[in-house]
Amino acid sequence: MAQGCLRCLKLTMCAANFLCFMCGVAVLSFGVYMMVNFRMTELTPTMASFNSANMLLVSGIIITCVSFLGFLGALKENRCLLLTFFLLLFFLMLVELSAACLLLVYEREIAKLVEEDLVSGLEKAKEKSGNSTDVMSEWDVVQQNLDCCGVTNFTDWGDKVPPSCCPDGCAVKDQCTCQYRLKGCLDTLRSLFEDNFLTTGISVIVLCIVEVLGMCFAMTLFCHISRSGLGYKL
Repeated sequence: MAQGCLRCLKLTMCAANFLCFMCGVAVLSFGVYMMVNFRMTELTPTMASFNSANMLLVSGIIITCVSFLGFLGALKENRCLLLTFFLLLFFLMLVELSAACLLLVYEREIAKLVEEDLVSGLEKAKEKSGNSTDVMSEWDVVQQNLDCCGVTNFTDWGDKVPPSCCPDGCAVKDQCTCQYRLKGCLDTLRSLFEDNFLTTGISVIVLCIVEVLGMCFAMTLFCHISRSGLGYKL
């Protein structure tokens, strides 16, 4: 009975880690696509290292590596790999909880930093708006998709308001035939964050629960292998 339960646990760990591995590969592939086609580094110049493409790349690499360790450790019943998997999950959970706490505690400071960085990115875009650079294309995509203009409103662009500030169907030969988008991108981003705050919180909690279950499964299998006297076989 006990052997059957442990075999079921082993297969469950293998299946779960394989699914996580495939998800990690998908995230990594999307990160590479974003890195090549749309990096979003010019919107926030001083926080370019924390753009969405880089975050997806790092997340994809971490997920694939950790899940591969868990899959291989469970499949081969290797104590060293299982222990490494357990410690990595524990470390990742601590990092996630610490990051969540820091975001809550320093929410105002982070919001101010993002606002200053957006203003800096917009000023850089205004200087290069005549050259049709990547700077402008990133602002154009954001303003069109989020239905916003500038940081606070369209007046941030001065006399260089781009066509992307014009509502759909109103731009004729780079000239806007109706009123510009009134809402600033900073307010839109803040509203977007607030609207998805609960979903984000639930996702973090679910992720932590999955990590705790993974640690429990890994430690259970590790203890069974230790009691059975199996070495660090590969």
